[in-house]
Amino acid sequence: MVDTARARPRAVLLGVQLPGVSDDDFAASLGELARLGKTLGIEIVGRVTQRRARLAPGAAVGEGKLKELAGFTGGSGVVPVGPPVPRRRGEPRDAEPEEDEEPRPPAEPGAGEAAPSREAPRADLVLVDHDLSPSQARNLERATGAEVLDRTAVILAIFQRHARSREARLQVEIARLGYLAPRLRETGGGRDREGGGIGGRGAGESASELERRKVRDRIAELRAELAGIERDAGVRRRRRGGEPTVALVGYTNAGKSSWMRALTGSGVLVEDKLFATLDTTVRALRPEGVPRILVSDTVGFIKKLPHDLVASFRSTLEEARDCELLVHVVDASDPSFPAQIEVTREVLAEIGAAESSRLVVLNKADRLDPAARERLAREWPEALLLSAKDPADVDLLRERIRGFFERDAVEAELRVPYARQRLVGEIHGTARVLAETHDERGTLLRVRARPEVLAKLRTKLAEP
Repeated sequence: MVDTARARPRAVLLGVQLPGVSDDDFAASLGELARLGKTLGIEIVGRVTQRRARLAPGAAVGEGKLKELAGFTGGSGVVPVGPPVPRRRGEPRDAEPEEDEEPRPPAEPGAGEAAPSREAPRADLVLVDHDLSPSQARNLERATGAEVLDRTAVILAIFQRHARSREARLQVEIARLGYLAPRLRETGGGRDREGGGIGGRGAGESASELERRKVRDRIAELRAELAGIERDAGVRRRRRGGEPTVALVGYTNAGKSSWMRALTGSGVLVEDKLFATLDTTVRALRPEGVPRILVSDTVGFIKKLPHDLVASFRSTLEEARDCELLVHVVDASDPSFPAQIEVTREVLAEIGAAESSRLVVLNKADRLDPAARERLAREWPEALLLSAKDPADVDLLRERIRGFFERDAVEAELRVPYARQRLVGEIHGTARVLAETHDERGTLLRVRARPEVLAKLRTKLAEP
């Protein structure tokens, strides 16, 4: 993984436009990769693109583009034949060639691509807008002399940096180790090591096999610890099972945390960064009504979200699956938001939340001009065009949420005997009390609540 703690690293973007991918979608995906790099503190110094029927099995791109890419990094632009020569301790990745080696000059850039000037700072990273096989990443590194990160590696690095709770750190670490396991390289020439002993290598077990076994054991330990945390989270969800719940879902950086703050008054982190929020936060809708409505903020989605991350964060995403209403927050100021909506729908379907009731909020309306607002209102008549910065819009969304849970509410009378007066407080907490009177038999309450809430209250009143 990239170490961004040192001086700000520089990177060049690499993208391959495959059949069926439009120019707009390809440009949007590369732009998103640049934003992912920016979130990690990486400076983007250039980009190299190519149209291909598929990724080249050797190094993702063809020979010409490989040399063009090396022009940004100072590499040879050619994948060396034979096994890589191990670097001496302390030797930099882009060390000068030995005297008997002749460095290969980078090829001229292709049409439409800017050539890196001699004065331009050299890139020490290559960010690839695809998932690479271990051999493709290794060949790219050998040809460019730079560290290569595919899209999954970049996203994992961001998740690792932003994870704050113990649960989130465990989830990210499981996904990170699962990504690294097949990419562990042979060390010490790859020779098998004989020997045994408790915890040591078995007979004929190579160094890389030992490392992979350690990774598998570590993943098993982390999953066992995560399972305990997930059980506790499941218990908390069951305890609040009788309360209405709303989940804020959507693409990363769409504004979910801003709405969480506006609706609940909570102090969740709000930053203009991708994946700024990884931990699920549950707070009550403010001002509190009866019944109390709980709102949860969930991890954001993104195009090509690694499957290992979806699997690791499944318990977190279950907050969205178990909620009665999903508020789908969309960044309406982003021209590619229709594609982002589809990505969110795909992830929700993957976790079993495709059929949940959904309210679409076209957020950041304050960034749109009147013509754009009018166009979106015509194209998305069922969505709400709002801004989390506008108090009137916050009130409107709050009332729409309350209205959703009150749409099926019915009125009923409940009589609580004086010997069961403790239930009066529970009724006040779970139903809207319209009237309350007292007679010789007990307390008579006229309430308005959802049928399932009334059924639970009547069951408790019928208990001896």
